[in-house]
Amino acid sequence: MPMSRLLRESVEAAILALMVLVIFLFSVQNFRVEGSSMQPTLEEGQYLFVNKLVYLRVDLRRLSELIPFWNVSEPKGIFLFHPPRRGDVVVFRSPLNTKRDFVKRVIALPGEQIEIREGQVYINGVPLEEAYLKDIDAIRPRGRQNLSEREYFVMGDNRPGSNDSRAWGPVPLENVVGKVWCVFWPISKMTCL
Repeated sequence: MPMSRLLRESVEAAILALMVLVIFLFSVQNFRVEGSSMQPTLEEGQYLFVNKLVYLRVDLRRLSELIPFWNVSEPKGIFLFHPPRRGDVVVFRSPLNTKRDFVKRVIALPGEQIEIREGQVYINGVPLEEAYLKDIDAIRPRGRQNLSEREYFVMGDNRPGSNDSRAWGPVPLENVVGKVWCVFWPISKMTCL
């Protein structure tokens, strides 16, 4: 093999590897679980990969400014893949201190009404099935709350030991960092959600 061809293929491979690395770094963030609020699903000290692209929003009005003959007059954002869904385990910036990140489960979606009574979560008056919980009797009651079109109600799986939306209210969409994808450390606990 001529030296110039070997050099060219090596440079192409290096550029491809660099592109894959940049895409990975842009779309995935690692996160360390602190505390017991997500037990038994997640344990303290575990390291997670968080998929930041899955909830990526595209502003159609700004995009229309770049594309000729396409006009979107009102600001409208769409999700490239999908919005957070009920049951997703997400990482988000705290509504009280955006320098702190938390991991919790999405319980109620924008526009829904949530209520907790007698240990049971109700969404729009319908009991929520939560197979991932061990002890639902320990859930403290909470009056009805209506979520706006850009708010999510999140709770930890360890309901008695979780500081979550019951204490500080719903999480704005803008605070959601991404969806927990995998536990990658310790290796013995490696799993994807």
